[in-house]
Amino acid sequence: MAALFSPFRSSYRYLQRQAHENPVIFYSCVIGGIGPVIALVVPPIRERFGYVPPPPIPNGYPVPNRARRPVQGYEDA
Repeated sequence: MAALFSPFRSSYRYLQRQAHENPVIFYSCVIGGIGPVIALVVPPIRERFGYVPPPPIPNGYPVPNRARRPVQGYEDA
């Protein structure tokens, strides 16, 4: 049974050593590993607290419902 957990034990020792020798790389890997978990956990929590997504941004300007007048006075001729 001990042979089953030996890879995890050695990887824990390696991570512990890296945390002391290269803390920047170690903690950047920890934060990078937490990222996908946060992406799955945070949206339901936000909805539970009452977050409502904003309305979509309009894709165009509304055109008035009338006949178009030609432009005059700007020397467009």
